[in-house]
Amino acid sequence: MSLDADNVRAALNGAIYMAPKGTTAPADLATPWDAAWIDLGYMSDDGVSMDYSTDTEDVNAWQSLSPVRRILTSVDMTLGFTAIELKARTITAFFPGSTISEVVADTVYRLDIPAAPGPQEFAFGLEWLDGAIINRLVIPRGEITDRGTITLGRSAAVGLEMTVSAYASSAPEIATWLSNDPAWDLAA
Repeated sequence: MSLDADNVRAALNGAIYMAPKGTTAPADLATPWDAAWIDLGYMSDDGVSMDYSTDTEDVNAWQSLSPVRRILTSVDMTLGFTAIELKARTITAFFPGSTISEVVADTVYRLDIPAAPGPQEFAFGLEWLDGAIINRLVIPRGEITDRGTITLGRSAAVGLEMTVSAYASSAPEIATWLSNDPAWDLAA
């Protein structure tokens, strides 16, 4: 058994980005996110949750008490976060199909929330840092599929809790994860 505490990571800082579906993401860690990728701003101190799960179906046979095969039936990947920076991009992301307009120039704005919004797919990016170690996760095709309750109170920031579901795109990947983590070195 080989244990190495230098390979233990934390996400000390980071950002979530959102762009129109089809927007090209940085292909490396040195290239900055371009202007099409909107930084969603401050997130709650819970950070971001990333969930990846698979489902299988057992194939049973008369001659065996245990399954003779398992077939992969689904793959699900989600990102969960709570945006606490209430700006145009986070508000319209939380309320799909909504629009913001100016009522009084530069002072009063109006959010129109549709009664029956349609699906809205976007590209999502997640970047997190641990010292010099950079990680980027890109979901080229995703949608905000779940939203939490907005709580308004004196003792906490107003938060927009959202879950992004990743969808398969024309490529075989559901997402791409880039890292400069030396622990990923295959020769190590």
